Amino acid sequence: MNKRRLGQGGPEVSAIGLGCMGMSEFYGRADETESIAVIHRALDLGVNFLDTADMYGRGHNEELVGRAVSGRRDEVVLATKFGIVRTDEEAGRRIDGSPEYVRRAADASLRRLGVDHIDLYYLHRRDTTVPIEETVGAMAELVAAGKVGRIGLSEVSAETLRRAHATHPISALQSEYSLFTRGLEEEILPTARELGVALVAYSPISRGLLGGTLPPAEQLPEDDFRKHHPRFAGENGAANEALVAEVREIADEVGCTPAQLALAWLLTRGEDVIPIPGTKRLRYLEENAAAAGIALTPEQLASLEAAVPAGAARGDRYADMSPVEK
Repeated sequence: MNKRRLGQGGPEVSAIGLGCMGMSEFYGRADETESIAVIHRALDLGVNFLDTADMYGRGHNEELVGRAVSGRRDEVVLATKFGIVRTDEEAGRRIDGSPEYVRRAADASLRRLGVDHIDLYYLHRRDTTVPIEETVGAMAELVAAGKVGRIGLSEVSAETLRRAHATHPISALQSEYSLFTRGLEEEILPTARELGVALVAYSPISRGLLGGTLPPAEQLPEDDFRKHHPRFAGENGAANEALVAEVREIADEVGCTPAQLALAWLLTRGEDVIPIPGTKRLRYLEENAAAAGIALTPEQLASLEAAVPAGAARGDRYADMSPVEK
């Protein structure tokens, strides 16, 4: 597995990481035994960059990841997030970036993960009621205390990234980035590069849409949030499936799957871009990891750009975009 640097002076991580969210919720039922097997297989393949968050499964995901890496901690660059607080309502949540919550959340994550430090600690979403300098200042205290190695942000604007970085060096910005989501290329990605911040790309296969293997949205189970996702349903879904068909044609020419093509394309966007496709299945893990070895020619990249230009995908990234900074 090729390696990439996690920000200036940061650790080397696998060029493709592993998102663990779906092992606990949002994408239908998961099998805990298989999920742990997926994490173990990832480490065997050299995929050492694992991504979780305290809100995934209301803490269950961190506990699962913690059990999976027990005994293999030195093989892992472990990232988790805080800031999205689940409430008593089934789908309820709020954002909290207060310094007091930063400290409580970190201690709780350390307990659930069963580790003495977190390699990369992200603010999951910015709390607009708290100056970013205060939130990042509290995160910097965690670094000074040895509880956190490096800090990151998720889904923030270029301006917020600059202000945060001026408070304490930011190693990584995690944002959605794929063939279907390229809005950050205009301002956010150039700003991250200027500051030496790695771009960790979540949903690099557009929540499985670019994989070309999902059934129509109406056939997805009720506990799969994509069933009512703007990009999967109705006319948007049909239009996006037509784009996926074009991606598949190019993938066939390359000799890979559409998902692998989507990942290989992302890896060409710069050495500072690190995709973290999520999966709870061994076969998809192995398929995703193998994408790191696919080299695309200029002609193939040009064909892909012509088939799926920036902005081609139909529908918002989320049903409610309010927590995402523009």
